[in-house]
Amino acid sequence: MSLADAPPEIKLAVDLIELLELNEVEPAVALAALAIVRRDFEHKLEQQKTADS
Repeated sequence: MSLADAPPEIKLAVDLIELLELNEVEPAVALAALAIVRRDFEHKLEQQKTADS
């Protein structure tokens, strides 16, 4: 499967990895930042589910 045919979450993951690597972000810093991003988006998803109910 080529990246062009990959699901959107795979494309985004590849883009994020490239961005982090190009900016030489330390792995521990990247993981800490991604944990914050995950919590933020989980909260947004919960708010969206509540609003849709």
